[in-house]
Amino acid sequence: MESLLVEKGLLSSDAVDLVSAVYENAVGPKLGAKVVARAWTDPDFKARLLADGTAACRELGISGMQGEEMIVLENTDDVHNMIVCTLCSCYPWPVLGLPPNWYKDPAYRSRVVREPRRVAAEFGLELPMEVEIRVWDSSAELRYWVLPQRPAGTDGLSEDELAALVTRDSMVGVAQALATSSRST
Repeated sequence: MESLLVEKGLLSSDAVDLVSAVYENAVGPKLGAKVVARAWTDPDFKARLLADGTAACRELGISGMQGEEMIVLENTDDVHNMIVCTLCSCYPWPVLGLPPNWYKDPAYRSRVVREPRRVAAEFGLELPMEVEIRVWDSSAELRYWVLPQRPAGTDGLSEDELAALVTRDSMVGVAQALATSSRST
């Protein structure tokens, strides 16, 4: 579709790239990070988020297409969650933005189910063998996303500072939230 719009002069490829970049890197992931930071600082909100992710996000004004039914999965010391859509690329846009290309790639979609520990390692995430990895398959009706573990040593940080530690990849489960010393400004 993009090719046709560009070919007809109705849209430039730069405009498409700009919109894609905003949704992939700014709008969605920043909103999801805001939700995670609230869950890390407000136990009552966290309980509501884990019970009904869609309703809890709406409390913060976050909703929309591709986020009609969201389930949030909590990473713990014993369990690490990863998400995938094995059929296509179903993804919770309101909290994560547009799906990255690797998420839509058939190799990721098939391999993360069969060998999640190896796929995590390819993203730089080395998990101890005693940590159980659970892979959740999103669908057109139900979209999963991950509540990453709060990094150690972040007790004194504000919600905004905590949100800066949360990445899209940590909410997909292929990474952990950033440590305070490695966050970007």
